[in-house]
Amino acid sequence: MYSLLSFVLFLSFLLLFLNTAFSDPRATQAALVCTNRTAATPDRQTFIANFLAAMDSVTPQIASQRYARTVEGTGNNTVYAFGECMKDLSQNDCNLCFAQCKTQVLRCLPFQKGTRGGKIFYDGCYLRYDDYEFFGEALSPADRTVCGTTGFGGKRTAFRVNALELVKNLSAEAPRNDGFFVGSVDRGNSTVYGLAQCWEYLNASSCRSCLQSAVSEIDSCLPNVEGRALNAGCYLRYSTDKFYNNSGTDAVGGDGGVRHLATILAVVSSVLAVVMVVATVIFFGKRKLARSRRERKQLGALVTVVNKSELNFKYEILERATNYFSNSNKLGEGGSGSVYKGILPDGKAVAVKRLFFNTRQWVDQFFNEVNLISTVHHKNLVKLLGCSITGPESLLVYEYVPNHSLAQYLFDKRNAHQLTWDMRYSIIVGTAEGLAYLHEESRLRIIHRDIKLSNILLDENFMAKIADFGLARLFPEDKTHISTAIAGTLGYMAPEYIVRGKLTEKADVYSFGVLVIEVVCGKRISSFTQDSYNILQMVWNLYGSARLYEAVDPSLASRFQKEQASRLLQIGLLCTQASAELRPSMSMVVKMLTDNHDIPKPTQPPFLNSNNVGPSSISPGAYNSRPDSYSQSSGNDMTESWIEPR
Repeated sequence: MYSLLSFVLFLSFLLLFLNTAFSDPRATQAALVCTNRTAATPDRQTFIANFLAAMDSVTPQIASQRYARTVEGTGNNTVYAFGECMKDLSQNDCNLCFAQCKTQVLRCLPFQKGTRGGKIFYDGCYLRYDDYEFFGEALSPADRTVCGTTGFGGKRTAFRVNALELVKNLSAEAPRNDGFFVGSVDRGNSTVYGLAQCWEYLNASSCRSCLQSAVSEIDSCLPNVEGRALNAGCYLRYSTDKFYNNSGTDAVGGDGGVRHLATILAVVSSVLAVVMVVATVIFFGKRKLARSRRERKQLGALVTVVNKSELNFKYEILERATNYFSNSNKLGEGGSGSVYKGILPDGKAVAVKRLFFNTRQWVDQFFNEVNLISTVHHKNLVKLLGCSITGPESLLVYEYVPNHSLAQYLFDKRNAHQLTWDMRYSIIVGTAEGLAYLHEESRLRIIHRDIKLSNILLDENFMAKIADFGLARLFPEDKTHISTAIAGTLGYMAPEYIVRGKLTEKADVYSFGVLVIEVVCGKRISSFTQDSYNILQMVWNLYGSARLYEAVDPSLASRFQKEQASRLLQIGLLCTQASAELRPSMSMVVKMLTDNHDIPKPTQPPFLNSNNVGPSSISPGAYNSRPDSYSQSSGNDMTESWIEPR
């Protein structure tokens, strides 16, 4: 009976759960190609702005359709971008892979050593930008072949024959199957697996030509155990390891294994339906138990600490509190998880974050949020109430902030009229006080690294509360700054950070300055449209002509104090200066906001047109050197916080 159950369970899993099998985002870099062309020289700052806009545009397209194509700008300043995930990845793995891919393509930042374009190949996804319309391009001079290790056993001849047969079959089948095919060949005790995919913009004829070229290129890798042909229009890979997620495609040149198993299962399941139900129940029970054990092993001593502390919530209570994570209770979704409103048995409203990850990064995030942020208490910070690690997934419980985010009020026409000038001023002061506490007053030195409108929540009295401290890490005690992979939100990131990876508290100060200008002007900077990206330019110009108050949100009419508005915008410019050393500390910003403290004259923000009106003491090219250090990000988006023990 046990062997029968095991057999049926095995077949059931193959057919019913093949598409959702345990997977891997394959976020491993295969190649990075930074390119430049001899062409009409674009305006540097406009081109960079369009590049950032393009990067901002591709992510939602990937999340909705698994590929992205966008064009930003006009004339010589136009940026073309394309991205796509491998079709065997789940949507979640696609998102994880692309988040890292998007971060690393910044190493081909425009105008670094003449760079005008870049392509980054991951084993699970692909991203490219350039200054010309490459859509439809199958091959380019910068195409790459990447070979694996040379070591191989005694079956070299059989392996070479199998690999060549496989890649040829893949190149023939993929154009007939929506540009994608996976399979394997197993003969002579030598097995080889492969995957071929053409990018979405290629038609069947171009796809065939691209893959035929890839077959010729990848031949140079044999008999190495692995090879990749990375072309402008397609990707071809073979390996001795089964690296892809088989979604039902027959093995090329093999015995039709998956389809054959499906046929067997159809016969067996019709006879043993009752046994299958029992087996399925057992399978899920064991899977749930194994997952729980795996989480406990990953989290180690934290399990015991949390279970004995007042921070611990039972999973079942939170599940019922959120109506089993009903969409009607969903408050929003970020890079690290979805947030739901919940009502505890005592009637208290809470916000429950349902974490996405079950990886090393996920463990680090959970450990840090619980152990570090639970010790941080300030009226302008969202309070962490507890967590749950006893259920099938891990949850964080925060105080519920009823008025949602500042972004929803500032840019939602239905709510914007509620934000009076006094409210806006109070929100800016509260955000400054919260950051000053994080940087200088708390037991830990905390750099938030993602200060933006959507991370400033508003309570019932419209008091600002800074949210989202996910993925905190220790800041080295013996360093004044660290160099790290770029993480944050485009538009809010300081120039020394986005270009050099240099991170200090002044990166938060820069983001705060952007936020101040957005709140006062009532215009969004992070969307990177031509008008909104030039808000800094507009404010800088008005400062030069002593007319800063003219930048105030027109919806306020004359219901604001001109002098106070001018001071706020001058503080915003002071915080967004190109030189990090010239930006004030957040404690000094608080004094300027609350004590009528003197405000120094700001110097020019980065990436502005120096020919426009306004004083200029720092050139826009001050931060055009190549980043001095980059490390591969382990995150699924660009949101992290950094901390340093005092």
